[in-house]
Amino acid sequence: MLMQRLGISGALMGIALLAAPQAMAQAEQQSIVDRATLTVQDIMSYERNAENALSLLRRARAVMVCPRLFRAGFIFGGEGGDCVLIARDGAGSWSSPAFYTMGTGSVGLQIGIQDAQVMMMILTDRGLNAVLDSQFKVGGDASVSFAHLGVGIEGSTTAAAGADIVTLARSRGLYAGVSLEGSLLRSQSTWNQSYYGRDLAARQIVVGMEAHNPGSDPLRGMLIRYSQQAQAGIAVPALPPPSAGPSGNGGYQAGSGAPPAGRVAQESLPTPPRAPR
Repeated sequence: MLMQRLGISGALMGIALLAAPQAMAQAEQQSIVDRATLTVQDIMSYERNAENALSLLRRARAVMVCPRLFRAGFIFGGEGGDCVLIARDGAGSWSSPAFYTMGTGSVGLQIGIQDAQVMMMILTDRGLNAVLDSQFKVGGDASVSFAHLGVGIEGSTTAAAGADIVTLARSRGLYAGVSLEGSLLRSQSTWNQSYYGRDLAARQIVVGMEAHNPGSDPLRGMLIRYSQQAQAGIAVPALPPPSAGPSGNGGYQAGSGAPPAGRVAQESLPTPPRAPR
């Protein structure tokens, strides 16, 4: 009897030890999604660029959101950060996110540090298909055209006419502007597996909408809200940061097992609540 109990205890301990790394990974990915939600709000609500951003979002087939691209250099420079890709279907519903990393290295006369929030508005299926490759080099595909609009810099979407992908960036630091030329986007399949509880390619998540994690609902809701306002041509007031659920990670409790299976709901989410006055 004692040996049986010891065996059961050992098995339970083994399960707990195996589950701990998965829970930590899910928490890390949820943090990226939560920060991406705030990045969408920051970029879309910046009043000096709101009109351009809304115009682009109205036409967007998908968006790549990078909450923090950090760049530093002294002669040798490097840039990198985590990103999420979200796509929209014909009915206007946004997918759950697929995970990516962006990185680059460069050599040249450069001194400084830069910290940037980035939204890449993917306006065409050609641009989306290029990004869905397991590795995509910005500016490395002659068939995909890019344009850049800096948040807070006066300009118009005329500069983006005909572009497949338009980058909006909000940066702080010594470098003048944000250049993603030569940056490499890599799909993170292991992160997708941790977040959704099964092995999924980015295309299955954002085009097929074959998986959903409720922790991404604040991000999807934010995009739906700004998309609806863009269609109506109405300015959008800033919202408070998305509230976290009991788990503190936006609604899905890391470590509670695989998130609920199933496709993304093909209807609009409720509008996020406004801040109390």
